[in-house]
Amino acid sequence: MRLESFRVWNYRSINDSGEIAVSRITSLLGRNESGKSNLLRALHSLNPIDGFEPLKPIKDFPRHRRLEECKEDTPVLSTTWILDDDDKETLLEKLPRATEIFKVIIDRSYGINRTVSFPELKSIHFDDALIKNKVKKVAAAVRAAAQKHENTSLDTAADAFEAAASVTTVCETWATQAAVAAKSLRTALAGVDAELTDKQEEMLSELEDLANSIASDKDALQNAKSWVISSIPKFIYLEEYPELKGYQDISTFLQRKSQNQKNEADKNFEKLCKVAGLNPERLQEHLSQNDHETRNQLANRASAVVTAEIKRLWKDRPLKIRFNLDAQHLETIISDPTSTYDVEVNLNERSRGFQWFFAFYITFSADTDGGRAENAVLLLDEPGLYLHARSQSDLLRHFEDDFSNQIIYTTHSPFMVPTHALDSVRTVNIAEDTGTTVTNDPAGDARTLFPLQAALGYDLAQSLFIGHNNLVVEGVTDFWILSAVSAYLSEKGRTTLHPELTLTPAGGAQKVSYMVALLTSESLNVLVLLDTERDSKTTKEELLKAKLIRDQNVVFVSEAFVSPPKEADIEDLMDTAVYESLVQESYRTELNGKTLQLNANIPRLAKRIESGLSELGIPFHKTRPTRLFLKKMASEPENVLPEQSLEKFEALFALINERLDKQLVRVSKPFEG
Repeated sequence: MRLESFRVWNYRSINDSGEIAVSRITSLLGRNESGKSNLLRALHSLNPIDGFEPLKPIKDFPRHRRLEECKEDTPVLSTTWILDDDDKETLLEKLPRATEIFKVIIDRSYGINRTVSFPELKSIHFDDALIKNKVKKVAAAVRAAAQKHENTSLDTAADAFEAAASVTTVCETWATQAAVAAKSLRTALAGVDAELTDKQEEMLSELEDLANSIASDKDALQNAKSWVISSIPKFIYLEEYPELKGYQDISTFLQRKSQNQKNEADKNFEKLCKVAGLNPERLQEHLSQNDHETRNQLANRASAVVTAEIKRLWKDRPLKIRFNLDAQHLETIISDPTSTYDVEVNLNERSRGFQWFFAFYITFSADTDGGRAENAVLLLDEPGLYLHARSQSDLLRHFEDDFSNQIIYTTHSPFMVPTHALDSVRTVNIAEDTGTTVTNDPAGDARTLFPLQAALGYDLAQSLFIGHNNLVVEGVTDFWILSAVSAYLSEKGRTTLHPELTLTPAGGAQKVSYMVALLTSESLNVLVLLDTERDSKTTKEELLKAKLIRDQNVVFVSEAFVSPPKEADIEDLMDTAVYESLVQESYRTELNGKTLQLNANIPRLAKRIESGLSELGIPFHKTRPTRLFLKKMASEPENVLPEQSLEKFEALFALINERLDKQLVRVSKPFEG
């Protein structure tokens, strides 16, 4: 089974989280104290690895509500699961009418019970009119046989059958009565050696099959639900890195193990031994036999196995793992190989970041490589918190490449945001009146969205040198709008930006020169798209004066107009009424009860909006109407991009493509040839 979505109610900071879609790897992004951990804890409670238990109202029920409101049946969690082919086959064996079941819903409340439902399960077809018609025909056939055999007992049996099998008010009651009556009828027919015609026999068999299926369905349904409960993947919740000591006393460990008194560190030491291929009992046995050579060979092999994996996964710098056996003790030593010598340090003395990564690798490798977590859902609270930024990115790749498990993790780090799979990011917000809520599309306040914005910015910066042909635009909203419109025009088979052109937002007009210098220093083809206004013209002059770019490689937005205006932004390519409506909708709360007055004498639309909002004491952020524009582009593009706007964008794209084509026929360096 694969988790498709979940929803949390009445749990700590959560009144109603909303439906949360789940991918193979899902990131819950939110600021501190937004309730991210509570979402994981609630989900974990469905089937924890240590066993299902009732929740504790005093601890888990929202503190701002009266404790008397919390009952055993107060809902906490609803989960929707997708069945794989094997699941569907097993379910069909348990419940024959589950032929069209692809999903199952599993809920839990504060009590000890979990409930299962099949949203796609169709009820048994029960047509009372058709049933009564068949019953009458069968009864009539039996009465005819009674006359033929001159047997009154058949008449009596036919009457009893019709009376019992014609009562169809409650299908379960009918099934019980009809099954008994049909059996009696067959006994009566056999008693006088009477037979029904094939058609009559078929109708009686259909009635019997229907009665038997209804009668057995209750138990079959219960068996199916019990099977579902037993098949729920285990949830493993990790909020701190597991305790894994760098110095182990094997003898003491074995003693505690024999007395069934293992602590958490002992359990994690067992996992280390499993991953490394070490057997503590055998190590002690070789020690008692003074077979130090074999012990050292085993330790050496284990060191090589773990070192190979750590080198593959830990990208910060190459490290070597060595397991050193000293009598009763096993020491885990980490070294930084250099060209001349190795600096060896005990695991306990390494950075917290590496200790977390090493413990995470050991414990989950042990559990997912044929261990108890092989079919588990991993719930990770702020994984990699102590890791360097690049190492956090490596951890994400580790999740994707080395796990088949579903993983749901929380973060507020930009480097744990999967920018290549933003559809797997869920934003977690908290408000005083609604509590913790989750949106499947990025939404929230500035603090909530900052890691996402930072991640996108970082990802763009890291990918600058991937594209050989670059179009530098002033800001991220320009990037959003141009990318979305170009993609839409591509779907329509119309003029789009050149497919080999990489859009690069500079982060503001004042940073365009720096971005161009950075790109041209790598001998990349660079075009610049600037708003048409005084500062942008100054930027062009600076670029030309510094010989960073040719005159033809600078494009102004106004050049997309048939009659070029003196000033224009990207937003001026959009329909004025459409953009104003986007502003009204995205600023609905701030504008409640207020009238936005726009000065038609201000030439640029965005500046006109900014001035009007400023008079009302409202700061203007272009990202707000632009995000709404992107949302509407996904659902109603024709309403935000009328034909006149499309033609302006097409004109701009055609101009940019023309300038790029001219650049491509030149030699690679900007001022050669």
